[in-house]
Amino acid sequence: MRRRLIQSTLAVVLVVIAVFGVSLVIVETRTISSTAQERVDSEAVRLASIVDSRLLATGAVTADMLRDQVPKDRYAVIRVPGERPITIGTKPTGDLISASRVGEEGETVTVAEPRSAVTREVGRTLLIIGAVALLAVIAAVLLALRQANRLASPLTDLAETAERLGSGDPRPRHKRYGVQELDRVADVLDASAERIARMLTAERRLAADASHQLRTPLTALSMRLEEITLTDDPETVKEEAMIALTQVERLTDVVERLLTNSRDPRTGSAVTFDLDEVIQQQLAEWRPAYRSAGRAIVSSGKQHLHAVGTPGAVAQVLAALIENSLMHGGGTVALRTRVTGNQAVIEVTDEGSGVPADLGARIFERAISGRNSTGIGLAVARDLAEADGGRLEMLQASPPVFGLFLSRTPTKPTGNATPTVR
Repeated sequence: MRRRLIQSTLAVVLVVIAVFGVSLVIVETRTISSTAQERVDSEAVRLASIVDSRLLATGAVTADMLRDQVPKDRYAVIRVPGERPITIGTKPTGDLISASRVGEEGETVTVAEPRSAVTREVGRTLLIIGAVALLAVIAAVLLALRQANRLASPLTDLAETAERLGSGDPRPRHKRYGVQELDRVADVLDASAERIARMLTAERRLAADASHQLRTPLTALSMRLEEITLTDDPETVKEEAMIALTQVERLTDVVERLLTNSRDPRTGSAVTFDLDEVIQQQLAEWRPAYRSAGRAIVSSGKQHLHAVGTPGAVAQVLAALIENSLMHGGGTVALRTRVTGNQAVIEVTDEGSGVPADLGARIFERAISGRNSTGIGLAVARDLAEADGGRLEMLQASPPVFGLFLSRTPTKPTGNATPTVR
């Protein structure tokens, strides 16, 4: 591209120089020739007037009288009737520029100069025009180089940016070049980079959330399968198998929610459900794990409460809180239900030391954990609660108390969708 820009610019400049340079040479040559002819004519007129004045004053004219009146580079001949011609200067050889003038006393004055003087002057003019043309070519080449670099370098940068995007590096460069068209391309590439970065972040976050949300049901399912392998009682096997099937259904629900990202109650997934069923389900799932750890998990509070939301999402939030108490808390874990205003509240507390003071304000941030854990459990739980129309808060740091607030009044449905309980 650089070479094409330089060649095209140089070609345009050469064409302009050729057209205007030739015209200028022709005009200057004619001008110099005309000026030389006019100069000789003027000299002949002047010399004739001098000869007339001498003849009128003295009646005679000599070469000595006129020698100082004729420049050294010119040749003059004065012919007075009845006298010998008077010559001043050396008669030049070659082509001449001459002019004759007849005076009032009948004398003829002829002035001549060699055409070589005109040729030399034309040559000097050509040299000047050639020098100016050469400077114009040099300036054009330098300007073409600058312009080529100004256009080619940004294109190289934009190509590198596009290559980086293709190789998985979505960092925007935010570099502009002062050329509207190139800056427009840079804007589009930066916008694409930001979109790709958001998509990659969302995918990583989805992967992290999926791994965390699937881990708990898989752990519970594994424990149920272990219970089945350790017993020969058909009734126990049947009971554990039914619980395992419930875990499989929960896994299916989690996967579907992750794939469709249908976490907005307005889509029709929010229903009025019985909180006791969700709480008892969680107690049944987690009791073996707490029994293995030598701890207990119980429930208390107001019964037969109904809330508006997605049972699967509420179950996942409670599972995250219960797992958090199992990993970081101590003693008995209690799930208490109560009513405040138009909201149903599920509190999860334990008898552990609580949340450290330095983590209290940041406990729901991602990658924040008091121990060697993923640090995304409470963050995912809060996202699930908010997406389901509720909220999750830490009500007390020590002993720890987390509260899940859910609405008890159904929101006005949008569209014609009829929600169903899974």
